Amino acid sequence: MRVLTVNPGSSSLKVSLLDADDTVLARDSGPSRETGPMAAGMPHPDAIGVRFVHGGTDFTTPVRIDAKVAERLHELADLAPLHQPASLRALQEVTSALPDVPVVACFDTAFHATLPPAAATYALPAGWRERYGLRRYGFHGLSFSYATRRAGEMLGAAPSRMVICHLGAGASLCAVADGRSIDTTMGFTPLEGLVMASRAGSIDPGIPLWLIRHGVPPDEVNRALERESGLRGLAGTGDMRRIRELAEERDVTALAALDVYHHRLRACAAAMTASLGGLDTLVFTGGIGEHDPSVRMRLAENLAYLGVSIDPGRNTSVDGDGDLTSGGAPVRTLVITAREDLEIAAGVRRALNSG
Repeated sequence: MRVLTVNPGSSSLKVSLLDADDTVLARDSGPSRETGPMAAGMPHPDAIGVRFVHGGTDFTTPVRIDAKVAERLHELADLAPLHQPASLRALQEVTSALPDVPVVACFDTAFHATLPPAAATYALPAGWRERYGLRRYGFHGLSFSYATRRAGEMLGAAPSRMVICHLGAGASLCAVADGRSIDTTMGFTPLEGLVMASRAGSIDPGIPLWLIRHGVPPDEVNRALERESGLRGLAGTGDMRRIRELAEERDVTALAALDVYHHRLRACAAAMTASLGGLDTLVFTGGIGEHDPSVRMRLAENLAYLGVSIDPGRNTSVDGDGDLTSGGAPVRTLVITAREDLEIAAGVRRALNSG
């Protein structure tokens, strides 16, 4: 089965056509959606998989899209306002271009359906939790799911206690026990957790309430938390490469931004380890996780007390998937290339074959 995978981000669109053996037949990616996901002139697929960030409690596995499913996906849009509308637009484009091809929705929240109640529950009034579905959903699940499978392949067996660091413009960590998500840093929306390119991550919930009471419009608060905070708010840019360049020039603002970024990253990684009761494997994935050796080395040094140690030469020379572990270190440290397209394709095949 040839599967067209459509992966809309908050500012990009990645499209891949995979053969039955997951060979990439065609690929396209870029920042613009103006010409739609079929602009590359790809061969005709047998099925299409579209990534959706939020599936709520309704969708915990990939699902073939029909009118009822599409309606519910629209209703979930305000839980992920940077991403869900982009996925809905992509869905409209592919169904218009290929009306006879089955389309399957694959969800970033689905991998976290295994979160235990203690990790998923917010200490909020029961009426709110029940009426509005307030709970920790978690995100980046397609990336975490693929990294879990790939780590098992690289190590010969699935690690019992693994922390996966998906570090990119959006970023989150996941505690994976025997292949299952048991804790994660993002929550009800993708705003919670780490400092990100333009998102604040976890802050005192009283801050937005205070701002609103003092006259800042709610939409302005929301926009600032989503688009003007994080590294952008700290350093004036959300581009980690540019911040790294400025830091090398001893720019005080950039250095401070990196300190804040790593303070939160270290704390969250330790929290995920605590949820697991220890650490066997640390995995880096995502744009920053795969391509920034300085971020990897600094986190490894910060987690040395847990048994993390990486080889400097391997860390700077790794290209694609690789093992960075120093000789004798009790914790294995891996870099795994994010391949959400492979996870989407696998989900499409499961959904259609089971139906």
